[in-house]
Amino acid sequence: MKITLLGTGDAVGTPKIGCSCPACLDALAGGKSRRLRFSVLVESGGKRLLIDTSPDLRWQLLKKKISHIDGVIWTHSHYDHYAGFGDFHRIQNGVNVYGLKDTLDYILNYLYFMNPVRHDVKIYEPFELIGLNITLFLVTHPPLEESAGIVIMDGKNKVVITGDTSMRIPEKSISLMFEPDLLIADAIIPPRGTIAKHMNSKEAVELACKLNAKKVVLTHLSHNFPPHDESIKEWPLGYDGMEFEF
Repeated sequence: MKITLLGTGDAVGTPKIGCSCPACLDALAGGKSRRLRFSVLVESGGKRLLIDTSPDLRWQLLKKKISHIDGVIWTHSHYDHYAGFGDFHRIQNGVNVYGLKDTLDYILNYLYFMNPVRHDVKIYEPFELIGLNITLFLVTHPPLEESAGIVIMDGKNKVVITGDTSMRIPEKSISLMFEPDLLIADAIIPPRGTIAKHMNSKEAVELACKLNAKKVVLTHLSHNFPPHDESIKEWPLGYDGMEFEF
C-alpha cells in the first residue's frame, strides 16, 4: 500500500490570492508552503483510489501522470473536497464513487452532468476496495450533520485519515481509529488560534498521542502557518507529493 498526499492545503490553498504573508511568499517562490487543496491517493495491487477530489485535481493527476482511477471516496460535501471530480468529464466514464448517503446526494446533485457509479456506504461498516479493507467513521465538522473519517487496512498496516473534524470525535470512532501506523490529521492552523470545525496543530498532535499513533502527519493546512521549512521544526506538517509506503 502506498499513500500520497496530493494536496495538503485548506479550502483557500497556499498561496492565498492577494496575500503576501511569509508562507504565501514562500509558496510563490516554489517552496513547500505551496499547497493545493486536499486529496489523497491510495495505491494497492496496481489500482488507485482517491480520497476526496480537490478543485486542483487536474493538476494533481497530471503531476502524477495518472489517467485512470479505480474509485473515489468522498468524506463530506464541502466544495474543496469534491469539486475537482468534474475533471474526469470526457476522460473516464463510470467512475465508482463511495460515501455516506447525504454526502452522495449533495455531491451528485452538483455533478448532475456526469454519470458515476454510486455506492452508498454505511457508517462503521467495513467494505473492500482495491484489495483494501475500508471503514468510514463519524467525525464532527459543523455545520454538516454528516462528515466522515476513513480507516484503511491492508491486513498488516492501518492508516487513519481524520477528514475535516474538530476534537469532538465520537468515542466509537476513537476506538476504531486506535493505534494506526499512520494518522493523517486535519490541522488547519497553528495553536495560537481556534476554529470550531477544525483541529489546530496542537490538538491534532494531542489526538495522535491519544490514539497511540506510530506516525502522524498534519494536512488541510492554511497559510497561517509559518513557511514550511520553519514550521516542521515544531509540527509534523505534510507537503504536496509526500509519500508513505507500507
